[in-house]
Amino acid sequence: MKQTLAVFGSAFNPPSLGHCSVLERLGQFDKVLLLPSYQHAWGKVMLDYEARCDLVRAFIIDIGQANLELSTLEQKIAIGDNAVTTFAVLEALQLEYPDTNITFVIGPDNFLKFNQFYNAKHILKRWQIMACPETVPVRSTLIREALASNNDISQYTTPTVKFMLMNDERFLFTH
Repeated sequence: MKQTLAVFGSAFNPPSLGHCSVLERLGQFDKVLLLPSYQHAWGKVMLDYEARCDLVRAFIIDIGQANLELSTLEQKIAIGDNAVTTFAVLEALQLEYPDTNITFVIGPDNFLKFNQFYNAKHILKRWQIMACPETVPVRSTLIREALASNNDISQYTTPTVKFMLMNDERFLFTH
């Protein structure tokens, strides 16, 4: 039986309990890669890539789900500061995991505009797409807004991510 791999791409700007509610429903996969965007395809302003990767590492530890793993593939295959397409990510992963069934997990917002993704038709022919909405309505935007207003973020993210956002100088500009 082929191994199964889910790829959950997001800005993780920062990771939220909304992200967690998606990940909790991916337990059937052998491995779930959390793939922070290196550069956002639609120009979204994000925290520094390495800082977001550190937040994702802490998030994974906090969640404690054995099949989760950070992937920095986008950084590895990026050309300059250009955004990396989903198609390029999936092609690179298929080369890295040749005997694996790969499923790309997206939220409902991206699912509704999936036809705008580069090579969307080819993606649908080669890989599975799974639309997986959050069951906890917490978006990263809520965290950023709460930080900007010096409000508590405990109800929006995991404890270590909260600690990092509140105490690490790389995130001080956000509040």
